[in-house]
Amino acid sequence: MAKLIAILNVVAWSGFWAFGYLALSADPANTSQMVIAAVLAFVGAAIGALAYFWLVRHSEETGYASKPNRAVPEHLREPTGEDA
Repeated sequence: MAKLIAILNVVAWSGFWAFGYLALSADPANTSQMVIAAVLAFVGAAIGALAYFWLVRHSEETGYASKPNRAVPEHLREPTGEDA
């Protein structure tokens, strides 16, 4: 499943860059072409970002990547002997 999501990630980001370029380089008089390309670029970016976040979460859960260091909020810390 992870390989399928990785392929989806690459295809989605490729679509973002391709359609984004088409949206930026289209003739300004042809607004429908610009809008369609911009919408397709947005869809590619959204799917690519979701697939990337899924891959990051999956790699942390499987142990392939280490979990990020995060500070524990003060109200969730366990009391120690120094706290009085």
